[in-house]
Amino acid sequence: MLIFTKKAMDTSLKDLSKKLEEFAKARDWEQYHSPRNLLLAMVGEVGELAEIFQWRGEVTRGLPDWKESDKEHLGEELSDVLLYLIRLADICDIDLGDATNKKIVKNAIKYPPKP
Repeated sequence: MLIFTKKAMDTSLKDLSKKLEEFAKARDWEQYHSPRNLLLAMVGEVGELAEIFQWRGEVTRGLPDWKESDKEHLGEELSDVLLYLIRLADICDIDLGDATNKKIVKNAIKYPPKP
């Protein structure tokens, strides 16, 4: 059983990666975790995430007009996308934290601040 004791902001990608690996191993799911399968599962979750916003039009930052149950559902779908992304990166042997930091640097060069 997974026990979560850290505050959410203290959880690293590495922590999540380890938990996902343990979760998959305990259920013998690793055999299904090919890059293609994980990508397709993630795309499905992105679809579920998009569905939440589909008929709402533009929404205000912080979602002040949303019910708590809607925000909770949004958090669950965002989490599903993140978990599949982390698992996909691991299966492809990509250090997602390192790749993300490098991409931020590239974007800063490509899109410099306006003077």
